[in-house]
Amino acid sequence: MMAFSPVQWMGRALARFLSRERPQEISTATTRPDLLFDALEPGDVLLVEGTSRISGAIKYLTQSTWSHAALYVGDAIDGDSLSSERRSLVEADLNDGVRAVPLGLYAHYHTRICRPVGLTPAENEQVIRYAIERLGHQYDLRNIFDLARYLIRNPPVPGHLKRRMLTFGSGDPTRAICSSLIAQAFQSIRYPILPAIDYLEPAAHHPPGYLREIYRIRHHSMYAPRDFDVSPFFDVVKPRVVDGFNFRAFDWFEDEGSDTSAEH
Repeated sequence: MMAFSPVQWMGRALARFLSRERPQEISTATTRPDLLFDALEPGDVLLVEGTSRISGAIKYLTQSTWSHAALYVGDAIDGDSLSSERRSLVEADLNDGVRAVPLGLYAHYHTRICRPVGLTPAENEQVIRYAIERLGHQYDLRNIFDLARYLIRNPPVPGHLKRRMLTFGSGDPTRAICSSLIAQAFQSIRYPILPAIDYLEPAAHHPPGYLREIYRIRHHSMYAPRDFDVSPFFDVVKPRVVDGFNFRAFDWFEDEGSDTSAEH
């Protein structure tokens, strides 16, 4: 039987506490599960609006709807099985570490699909393989202890400093955090998410006003789930739109006592 140190025991107990759902938190699915499944492609990042205690802390610190991120890997783990239990998402979980889970786990949550643009099949496969090879890695316990402080009392921190408060963690690559795991997967092929950009003065032969952009990869611990949403290098895919959207075909509930043509 594996023995745990007092810190590991406390970390696991705290992880179980932070993972519990908060009844007052609401996350309503905006897409039917079948539409979500049909719209996803391997290599997509699925963002989730969680309702657990730790989700509230992450949403506060990042000033964002999104508290969790998972990588859609299609049938790379379980083959082309059509079972609803097919493990098609790779994520870093507070209790279980890096794991593979079925898409149905988030069927009733508010989600968003973020799709990287311009990857070759080989590059996309490398991103997916990077994540799958890390299955079994553990969540960063230092991250758990630090985030827990903000559930006791939200600190009055200026907005521009909140992101820096997410740079927790031991730096140990075997202890993954959900967004940093996915960031590392894309960094393995040098794909940008929100890179730091330096603007250099042009050489003499360049036209006036020309600036050379030099990209620098930010450390993976600096990434949060919202970064995939705001990144200029990821498309936002909305299943209800790509499936064919026509508001004129909607069946609206008609209340006999109401007038739908409101007068102002």
